[in-house]
Amino acid sequence: MSFTGRATARGGWARRLGAGLITGAADDDPSGIATYSQAGAQFGYGTLWTTLFTLPLMIGIQMVSAHVGRVTGRGLAANMRRHFPRPVLVALVSLLLVANVINLAADIGAMGEALRLLLGGPSVLYALGFAVISLLLEVVIPFPRYAPLLKAMTMSLLAYVATVFVIDVPWGEVWRSLVPRGLAWRDYLVMVVAVFGTTISPYLFFWQAAEEAEEEEVDTTLSPLTAAPEQAEEAFARIRFDTGVGMVYSNVVAFFIMLTAGAVLHAHGVTDIRNAADAASALQPLAGPYAAALFAAGIVGTGLLAVPVLAGSAAYAVAEAFDVRAGLGNKPRDARVFYLIIAGSTLLGALLSVSRLDPIHMLFWAAVINGVISVPLMAGIMLIATQESVMGAFRVGGSLRWLGWASTLVMAAVVLGMLL
Repeated sequence: MSFTGRATARGGWARRLGAGLITGAADDDPSGIATYSQAGAQFGYGTLWTTLFTLPLMIGIQMVSAHVGRVTGRGLAANMRRHFPRPVLVALVSLLLVANVINLAADIGAMGEALRLLLGGPSVLYALGFAVISLLLEVVIPFPRYAPLLKAMTMSLLAYVATVFVIDVPWGEVWRSLVPRGLAWRDYLVMVVAVFGTTISPYLFFWQAAEEAEEEEVDTTLSPLTAAPEQAEEAFARIRFDTGVGMVYSNVVAFFIMLTAGAVLHAHGVTDIRNAADAASALQPLAGPYAAALFAAGIVGTGLLAVPVLAGSAAYAVAEAFDVRAGLGNKPRDARVFYLIIAGSTLLGALLSVSRLDPIHMLFWAAVINGVISVPLMAGIMLIATQESVMGAFRVGGSLRWLGWASTLVMAAVVLGMLL
C-alpha cells in the first residue's frame, strides 16, 4: 500500500502531524512572543521579512534532526556521545540545560502575568500553578495519551491570527515596509539577531530528534531505518509533511505577532516591551479588551505547550549524554534520572520566574547562550547526518544537505553579528 493509502487508513493527514507540528508551535513560546512583540513595537513592520527568511532554514535543520532520530533510533545527544569528545559534549549539554531553565523561567513568569491580565489576582501563584500543572501532565500522563494533548495545544497560537481581525491593519503600508528604510541600523541588527536566535533554537533540535526516535517505542511496528529500510519512504514523507507544516505554522504566527505589535504598539509610539505580558497589557488601551484578551490567552496556551518541550528537551539531552534511560514513553520508575531532570528544570524555572531577577536579563542571557551553542550543535548535527558510518544508506544528501549547511552558516553569521 502506498504511503498516502496507509496514512488514510491510519486516520488521514492529521495522524501525520506530530513532532514537527509540536516543535514548530513550541518555538512561539512566551519568550519568543516577547521578542517578536518587541521587534514589531520597536521597528514596526521592518522585521517582518525575517519570518520569511528563517522559514527554509528552520525546515532544513529540523528535518535533518528528525532524520537523525528516525534513522538511528537515538536522539542527538546519544549520537554525539559516540562521535564528540566528551568534554565538548558535556559543555554543550550543560549550556543547553542552563538556557532551557532560563527560558522556562521567562515562559512561566509570562504565563502568570497573562492570566493575571485575564482574571486578576496574584501572578506569582498563577506562575507556580502553571509549573506544577505542566510537570504533572508530563510525568503522570503516558506519552501516547499526552501527545494528542500537546497537538491540541498548538491551536492556541491561532489567537495571534485572530487578534489581527480585531485591529486595523494598513496592509498597503505592511507590504511597502518589508524593506526597512531610515532605521537605527545598529539597534536594528541587534533585533534581527534576537529574532534569529529565538526562531532557530537548540532545544528544538533535541526535541524533534528524540520524538522521532521514540516513535519506535510507541509504535512497535516501527524500527530504526538502518534496521528496517523498507519503512524509509513512508517515514521520510511523513517527516517532510510534519516538519513543513510545523515550521510554516510557527513562522506565520511569528509574522502575525510582529504585525499586531507594529500596527498597534509602534503606530501609537509604544516601542519598549519587556515581556510577552507587557505586549498584551499595552494592547488593551490601544486596541480594546478583545485584542488584549486574545493575545494574553495565546501566551497561556503556548506556554502550556512550550514548558514541557523545554523541560523534555533538556532531559533528553542530559540523559542521553550520560547514557541513562530516557523517554516520555517510559514510566517514571523506569527512567528516574530523566524524569528528575524534567522535574528539577521545571521547578527551578518556576523559582527563577518569581525571583527578583529581571526577565529582560534572563531572556538576553538565554538568547546569548542559545546563539553561542547553536552553531557547533548545528555543525555537529550536519556532520553526524552526512556520515555513512552513522546513517548508512540514509545519510543526508542533495538539497537537504545544502540547506542544512546553509542554515548553519547563516546562524554562524548571526552569532558573529551578535558578538560584534
